[in-house]
Amino acid sequence: MKFTIERATLLKTLSHVQSIVEKRNTIPVLSNVRIEAMGDGISFKATDMDTEITEITDAKIAETGATTAPAHMLYDIVRKLNDGSEVELTFPDEKGQLSIASGRSKFSLSTIAVEDFPVISGDSLPINFAMSKEELKDVIDRTQFAVSTEETRYYLNGLYIHAKTEGETKVLRIVATDGHRLACVESPLPEGAEKMAGVIVPRKTVAEIRKLLDDTNSETVAVSLSENKIRFTLEDITLTSKLIDGTYPDYERVIPTDNDKVLELGVKELASAVDRVSVVAERTRAIKLITGKNHVVLTTSSPDLGSALEELEAKYESEALEVGYNFRYLLDILSEIRGENVQITFSDGASPSVIHDTSDASAIYVLMPMRV
Repeated sequence: MKFTIERATLLKTLSHVQSIVEKRNTIPVLSNVRIEAMGDGISFKATDMDTEITEITDAKIAETGATTAPAHMLYDIVRKLNDGSEVELTFPDEKGQLSIASGRSKFSLSTIAVEDFPVISGDSLPINFAMSKEELKDVIDRTQFAVSTEETRYYLNGLYIHAKTEGETKVLRIVATDGHRLACVESPLPEGAEKMAGVIVPRKTVAEIRKLLDDTNSETVAVSLSENKIRFTLEDITLTSKLIDGTYPDYERVIPTDNDKVLELGVKELASAVDRVSVVAERTRAIKLITGKNHVVLTTSSPDLGSALEELEAKYESEALEVGYNFRYLLDILSEIRGENVQITFSDGASPSVIHDTSDASAIYVLMPMRV
C-alpha cells in the first residue's frame, strides 16, 4: 500500500474516525484505524464494536493494500505536520511498519493485521428514508441535552425516535429524558419511514452524527434502519451503530395535560435573569420562581454566599405559585426555544411544569420541580 494525500484532507478524515475510538481498549485492534488503498480512493474505518465509521477520500494511489494503525497517534502526527504539506503513507516499509512521511518528517508506526479488525456493518437494513441536514441538526439540538447519562437506566441513554400519527398528520417524533426533564420534538415524517418502529439511538452515536453534520457539505442524510442497527450516510461518510436493546418508557404519561396556570414572557429576558440569579446558586443549583399578577420573581439564597432576586414583567392571571427548579436544567431548555416568547404551564408548585415554544406547538419540554 502506498499513497500520497493532502495533509488537510487526511486530518479532516482522521478527526472523524478517531473520534469513535475509545482512549482505553482491552482489545488492541480497537485502538486502530483500518486504512485501505483501493482503486477509487482511500477507505478509513474505525469501530468500538457498537459504532462504526467509514470515510472514503481521494488520494494519489501508487499501490493498493490495507493495514491498521493506532488511530489517536496517527491523528496527532498529522495534526502537527506543516499546513499545506503532502503526506505519503507506505505499508509495509523496510521495518514492516506503516511509514508516514512529509517533508523532512518521517514516522513509523506498528500495525495489526487487517484480518483482526472487526466489522459491524454489512447487515440488511430494510427501512430507508432521507432527512435534510438542517432538519436533523435541529431535532438533535432540541433534544440531545435531556438524554440520560445514568448507566443503570440504560434505555434512557439515547434518543427515542418513532413514527407517530396525530389525527391525519404523520410525524417523526424524537424524545429524550433523564427523569428530571423531558424534551419532545416533531419533524415531518419522511417518505419511507412510515413502518418505522420505535428505536433508541445511543448517546455516543447521536453526538458523533451531530459533529459530522457540521463538517459536511451534504444537504441530505440517508438513514437506514433494522431492528437492532441504524446507519447514517453523508456523502463519503457512513456511520453505523447498534441500537439500544430496551423498551423506552411511556413518555406520554409524564407530560401533564391539566396544567391550567399559564405564564408567558420573553425567553431572552427569562434566560438572562436566570443566568444572573444563578451566580449565587452555583452550589445548590436551586432557584425559586414566584408568580404574581403579570409578573414573576426569580430568587435564590445561600447561607454561605448570600441571596439574589430579580423581577420580570410577564403575562400571568392565575393564583400565585412558588416553584423550585435546577437552574441548569431550565437554562438548557430555554436555550432551545426558537420563538421570542416562552410559555410555562403549572398545575401546582410540586407538579411537573410544561414549557412550550410559542413559535412551535410541536416542541414540548417537561421540567420536574425541585425542593428549595
